Amino acid sequence: MTDPEFRPPEARAADLALELPRQIARAQALGGTGALDDVEADAITDAGALARLPVLRKEMLIEAQRTVPPFGGLAAPVTEFSHVFQSPGPIHEPGRVDGDWFRLGRFLRACGIGAGDIVQNCFGYHLTPAGMMFESAARAVGATILPAGTGQTELQVRAGHHYGTTAYAGTPDYLKTILEKADEMGLALSITRAAVSGGALFPSLRAFYADRGIACLQCYATADLGNIAYESEAMEGLIVDDGVVVEIVTPGTGDPVPDGEVGEVVVTTLTPEYPLIRFATGDLSAVMPGMSPCGRTNTRIRGWMGRADQTAKVKGMFVRPEQVADLVARHPEIARARVTITRDGEADAMSVALETAAPGDPTRYETSVRDVLKLRGDVRIAEPGSLPRDGIVIEDQRDYEG
Repeated sequence: MTDPEFRPPEARAADLALELPRQIARAQALGGTGALDDVEADAITDAGALARLPVLRKEMLIEAQRTVPPFGGLAAPVTEFSHVFQSPGPIHEPGRVDGDWFRLGRFLRACGIGAGDIVQNCFGYHLTPAGMMFESAARAVGATILPAGTGQTELQVRAGHHYGTTAYAGTPDYLKTILEKADEMGLALSITRAAVSGGALFPSLRAFYADRGIACLQCYATADLGNIAYESEAMEGLIVDDGVVVEIVTPGTGDPVPDGEVGEVVVTTLTPEYPLIRFATGDLSAVMPGMSPCGRTNTRIRGWMGRADQTAKVKGMFVRPEQVADLVARHPEIARARVTITRDGEADAMSVALETAAPGDPTRYETSVRDVLKLRGDVRIAEPGSLPRDGIVIEDQRDYEG
């Protein structure tokens, strides 16, 4: 049987055409927000069809869970799960220990972690799911787990030294803290591999680990979705996990951007018990061309490139990406818009660039800008293709420290 990670793209598309309709039907059966009630499940067979469905945003999920606890009618009954969690928001998440439910075992295998390894798991175990997510992954690959949790660095060093832990799981920077404490204490550690997430893995930090003989790879995962994408030994972008469908859309909308452009990461899970459909992560990324040199065939993304929630307060009023999208939608001749916030003396100032090939006086859009954004702003026309394709629709240039 072919490993799903190495399937030909045609086989992956065929499998998705079977699984997506089933997942839509599962979400409809659970009830949820009712946003999928009129969708013909059998017609949703690929990402193109998926793009026609509404986006589920985090605030909508929180509201649904308040209305229909504990999971907002978006997941199976609570008794079908082995664990339940609560993340800031609050957002409530289900989880299971069996079957690599969060799909992070695939990432650990890519890190070279497996049977014979002892994983020092430094993700948190209290209420939030990260610790259990990586413990489940270590179980899936046959590794032994030291459930170290967070903090107490001196105890971490002593335990790692005593058991001879060979792998680390945790945030990118905490391993450095452990290693430096071990040096200070004069205790040797045996860690040669690190699986990190939950923060930025800067090149200088990866180089620090490499100089100490530690191969460090990162993944992109969330409490709601599990593993979204992960690095392999090729270290060229993040490979999308086979248990999700990833779209990159214009912030504030559900409209996919062309491959290579920066946009918001929207994820559909294929997990039967928790079928989140088009869940907006609020993170920015972009699709990379081609396949990974490691031979894994799924789409690659560039990793975390900032936040899509670019909401800014201007003259006491919030300007949101959804409003910018509404402004564009009102005028079919406008391809995209970019709002820039600056300071004029001690007052806020707003300008709006509208990308369009249509000739005309920019002042004709001033009424729409005022109606949609609830503020007056200078409007200018931008030539087609001239606005940056960086995922930013609201650029706040105000200096808050000057």
